[in-house]
Amino acid sequence: MSWTIDLTPGESLDLDHVLAVYRESGLGERRPVDDRQRMADMVRHANLVVVARDDDGRLIGIARSVSDFSYVTYLSDIAVVREHQGTGVGRALIDATRKEAPTAKIVLLSAPAATEYYPHIGFTAHNSAWVLNP
Repeated sequence: MSWTIDLTPGESLDLDHVLAVYRESGLGERRPVDDRQRMADMVRHANLVVVARDDDGRLIGIARSVSDFSYVTYLSDIAVVREHQGTGVGRALIDATRKEAPTAKIVLLSAPAATEYYPHIGFTAHNSAWVLNP
């Protein structure tokens, strides 16, 4: 299986394809995938979106970030459909995100099931993250 990685404006993506990636990756369990307007806003307002597509052009992964392109990039979501997990797609999405803002640190909140993955690819844990829910 091969794939391509592209920088893509969020508003140009088909929302149904994006929702399919979230659902097929498992990330949809922790995102408001049943609220189409909210998901559309999340993708449209992210200022750094990188996607992965298979050879047939099907969307198989997305990295959705907010960045100042200088100091920090908050990697809000990284989702890869299950059949492509473990093949390097996630790492390629992170590398492409970093390429767009090479001097910025990447910050993310890990899904519980992925806490062992991020140290493996060079991330370090940070013990003072805080969340204020709406």
